[in-house]
Amino acid sequence: MEKIKKVLISETDVKQRVKELAAEISHDYKGKTVTLICILSGASVFFADLVRELDLDVRFEFMSVSSYGGGTVTSGEVKILKDVNHPIAGQHVIIVEDIIDSGCTLSYLKRVLAQRNPASIKVCTILDKPSRRKVNFKGEYVGFEIPDEFVIGYGLDYDGKYRNLKDVCVLELTED
Repeated sequence: MEKIKKVLISETDVKQRVKELAAEISHDYKGKTVTLICILSGASVFFADLVRELDLDVRFEFMSVSSYGGGTVTSGEVKILKDVNHPIAGQHVIIVEDIIDSGCTLSYLKRVLAQRNPASIKVCTILDKPSRRKVNFKGEYVGFEIPDEFVIGYGLDYDGKYRNLKDVCVLELTED
């Protein structure tokens, strides 16, 4: 069984930070076209909010990667389940992710995409949990740094549930 322990980041704070991240990205890429790669499924809510705040010419791509399987701890093995549909060579690319945890998935993904010769490649995440890093990895655009707690809401799930919560919440996992 599980229950919501507390609200970690309110909907209001999330909305404000998304606007700030979009303004920063819009400033950094002014006059350029940017390809945004949404990492499914967790980043989809953040991605939708972020792109509507950008004042840029943008293209959308979607990828699905996994290093967790069905658990709450990374397996360390990264699998690309769905790749982008179009070449990214010569393009400015921003990977949009829900959370940087161990760093393994995004480190791997950034290396793979860099081999496709984009003009630039950066990572934008709404949440960062640096205390869980297994590799040296840092996102260029980070919404919130959070403690080592299991979070849900705003696209993040537990067992397929809670993605639709407007706040980022801490989930309390209990044994039955």
